[in-house]
Amino acid sequence: MSTARPPLCAVLFDRDGTLLADVPYNGDPDRVRPLPGAAEAVALARRAGLGTAVVSNQSGIGRGLLTTEQVRAVNERADELLGGLGAWVFCPHAPEAGCACRKPRPGLVLAAAARLGVRPDRCLVIGDIAADLLAARAAGARGVLVPNAATAPAEVWRFSAQSAPDVLTAVRAALGTPACDDHAQDGSRFS
Repeated sequence: MSTARPPLCAVLFDRDGTLLADVPYNGDPDRVRPLPGAAEAVALARRAGLGTAVVSNQSGIGRGLLTTEQVRAVNERADELLGGLGAWVFCPHAPEAGCACRKPRPGLVLAAAARLGVRPDRCLVIGDIAADLLAARAAGARGVLVPNAATAPAEVWRFSAQSAPDVLTAVRAALGTPACDDHAQDGSRFS
């Protein structure tokens, strides 16, 4: 029985703290700032023929601090600055809602994989907190932690074998694995 991982077909990125500077409950597109290497990481994945998507908890909607339209406007601005991703999916629920989509549950990862037309086990999730990697695991995907100042030290230690210093390094390392023969759809979608 083979223990080889299936080929990588898509990279799913967390938004805040991974691709973008984290501005809590940001509803203003003018405050969107890509992190160093983020646009290059997205471009590198796309050049390699991988589908790309963003999976993001946006509890500000459920808490009444943001509207869905504001989150979509921020996502659209980020998409412009990052060079375009295949899908943008987000959970609008507050943590206490108990929904299936909020990370660490698998819903966002499963939805992004479906939109890109790939199996979840052929996806890599890159994020800055344990919830990102736990959502990947729950969906059957791979995960890489890119810690930042907001990442809890216990999470950095727990996922040290599955981490990279930045998002570009994470994508470069992922490209050392076989790529998917199927080319994912990469038309931008915001939800």
